[in-house]
Amino acid sequence: MMVKTSFMLRGVEFKNRVLAASGTFGYGDECVDFMNVNGLGGLIMKSLSMKPRDGNPPTRIVETAGGMLNSIGLANIGVQRFIVEKLPFLRTLQTAIIANIAASTIEEYCDVLDTLEGEEGIDGYEINVSCPNVKEGGLSFGTSCELTEEITRRLRARTEKPLIIKLTPNVTHISDFARAVEGAGADAVSVINTLIGMAVDVKTRKPILSTVTGGLSGPAIKPVALAKVYETARAVQIPVIGIGGIMNTTDALEFLMVGATAVQVGTVNFIDPAAGTKIAAGIEQYCADHQIDDTGALVGSLDARTGVSVLDTWI
Repeated sequence: MMVKTSFMLRGVEFKNRVLAASGTFGYGDECVDFMNVNGLGGLIMKSLSMKPRDGNPPTRIVETAGGMLNSIGLANIGVQRFIVEKLPFLRTLQTAIIANIAASTIEEYCDVLDTLEGEEGIDGYEINVSCPNVKEGGLSFGTSCELTEEITRRLRARTEKPLIIKLTPNVTHISDFARAVEGAGADAVSVINTLIGMAVDVKTRKPILSTVTGGLSGPAIKPVALAKVYETARAVQIPVIGIGGIMNTTDALEFLMVGATAVQVGTVNFIDPAAGTKIAAGIEQYCADHQIDDTGALVGSLDARTGVSVLDTWI
């Protein structure tokens, strides 16, 4: 049977519900020899700042049980080089292109978006608020509900394109942040960014990462990510894009069922760059097998009636 796989976000059509996560797929051109990039619903670019960044010194990637730690430090080529060197290729693709913006000040977020607004080939923006705020001593923007809301409001006034805010899970209630950015004009939220973690070399008794702690991703964080997506989807009306440990079709289906409108695949891209297209095909096949004519019918389809109260699960 024919299955509708596409969905719309503020006038932009995504051909399916599987996107490549920022930082795991480069700028798209690195993967064309390994898979059909156009088979993805969209590509989310590696984070862009106003000026190029070298990132953190090594060691900045560590494999862990069920995942990986990274402390790349938002290394990127800067927005001007991106426009000259990467955007011409991206314009040739038949899939949605979402620019991810990272910054050290609210003004820098605005400057990067303003610079990209004048260029063809960018369909929308994902805003990484897990960046250190240099004006506040290095604390993450994303751990302040007020700052996250302000960033959203400032950027919303600058664009009519889809605006997606990528939320950190390293807060008490992620739903509070989702409601704040919804009120400030965000079109969607990405949930979740990486969890804080660390690894130790017992031979040297030193941390393995040069920055001591880093961001944990991969299958190990999937249960946390699912719970955060479920919490967020119940709190807001805007779409939630699920991220966290998605390795196969079953994982993606779980996220859709708990309320994600779409998903992003990340760490699995380092194992199999074609994983996203395989997962997209798997979701379509699942729908065909179950006589579902639109993948949108999966979104929020979880039957959460367990007979057990939330309080009982905490005891």
